[in-house]
Amino acid sequence: MTELTHSFILPAYNESERLGESIPKVAAYIRERDLRAEIIVVNDGSSDETADVVRRLANNDPTIRMLENPGNRGKGYSVRNGMLHAKGDLALFTDADLSSPISEADKLFAALADGADVAIGSRWLQRELQTERQPLFRQMYGRLFNLGLCVVLRLKYRDTQCGFKAFNHRAIETVFARQQIERWGFDPELLFLADKFKLKTAEVPVEWAHDHRSKINPLRDGLRMGTEVLKIRWNDVLGRYKLPSMSVADDLKAPPVVPVR
Repeated sequence: MTELTHSFILPAYNESERLGESIPKVAAYIRERDLRAEIIVVNDGSSDETADVVRRLANNDPTIRMLENPGNRGKGYSVRNGMLHAKGDLALFTDADLSSPISEADKLFAALADGADVAIGSRWLQRELQTERQPLFRQMYGRLFNLGLCVVLRLKYRDTQCGFKAFNHRAIETVFARQQIERWGFDPELLFLADKFKLKTAEVPVEWAHDHRSKINPLRDGLRMGTEVLKIRWNDVLGRYKLPSMSVADDLKAPPVVPVR
């Protein structure tokens, strides 16, 4: 089998409507760039037709495969599951709604080619690239959250939460093998670990449009994310990040790859 150069990870919880549009767009991107790539959809215990949609699309496209989480474990768990099972030299995860058009992946892959280990999409480096802005209260929440990250974790990125990030193999082995946060607060942990282990991270301005169907509840999930940020610092104090807790393609109670045919 020809070795893969790229993996595209789509975490999905009740995303049957969006995946019917987004997976074909990612597949078209792969064909247009003539990439040796795979699309991994991680089904996070969906109760809708998410799995059926993925299987249907996979029947006509062998680049698509699906992982099944053991129930609803969270976006962070889903991304880690996909990354640790990715076969490409480079791997990118993106939200199922493709709030950043998949063509913007060119920018992240270019940053990796220029020497970065991690490339993160940013909605705030060039605000004019936002085709649909967030509501004002969400923008304010984002600013406060970033301020907290700067104080607690010393992260100085303009946008930690954009669901559009790419990693080389070295970064995957370093970061995702140590990741412990499994829900919405996982993004800061990834960046904290990248900084801790002196990986080069590039923040790249990308086109982005807010999707009003977002599942994040700013109050409920914001409080949880704040708690998880404190947990990241506590994990570091206790030395829990010194050694990997799992490895690439390692089982360690991770769910098996589910055939789609």
